[in-house]
Amino acid sequence: MNEIVFSVIIPAHNEEKYVVRCINSVKRSARYFGGKVEIIVVCNRCTDRTAELAASNGARVVYNGERCIAAVRNAGIKAAHGRYIMTIDCDNRMTKGTVREAYDMLRSGKYIGGGAPIVFERYSFPLVLNDLICELGFRSTGLYCGIFWAEKAVFDAIGGFADKRAMEDIETARRLKRYGKVHGRKYGCLKHSFLINSTRKYDDLGDWLYLKLMFTNAGAMIKAALGDGREYDMLIDRLFYDYNDSPKEVRK
Repeated sequence: MNEIVFSVIIPAHNEEKYVVRCINSVKRSARYFGGKVEIIVVCNRCTDRTAELAASNGARVVYNGERCIAAVRNAGIKAAHGRYIMTIDCDNRMTKGTVREAYDMLRSGKYIGGGAPIVFERYSFPLVLNDLICELGFRSTGLYCGIFWAEKAVFDAIGGFADKRAMEDIETARRLKRYGKVHGRKYGCLKHSFLINSTRKYDDLGDWLYLKLMFTNAGAMIKAALGDGREYDMLIDRLFYDYNDSPKEVRK
């Protein structure tokens, strides 16, 4: 295979601590796959050495300045040369068989695309609870996320990742599933490979972080559901878009 088969998109905002680790996990999976895989790191408002480290470790670097993770991923998809797209967040890692398994599932003709199971890189009681809550949601909906994989043409057909600042992954999975149903193919989940999910926010801010945030910000979530998303947007900024600039702000 001389042509690029997979383009792996890695969105990154000030990820100098994690970008090489993520790239290395993709390289290992690419070697096991055997086909040509390009790695695209999308630097989003980076002020650290993320771009330098990504380029020196074999990734192609593109830039996007929007405060929307969907737009960042879509910038990578637009720049991609591979027939197939895979996405992974920069602080996470993929396992050795990830690319090959996704390729085999796509080539079978049964799947429009899919996601992957998620395993934390360490566990504690609250993280087990988080894991159970997430797994319940995934199993009940079939909308596995974490790592996305599909043909580039399919991402183009659904308009890329859903233009939302939060929960864009669930909406994107829903669109892929809906598009697949029209074309007689399923939205799938890797069966043998998985996403190794970073615990850095829990390491920084405590293992009860997300459960506490769900409780203390219930009012903001209810307001957002009723149409007033201002407080919820501020929470999303603290949790995701500004986290690498000032992680302690998440405590507030």
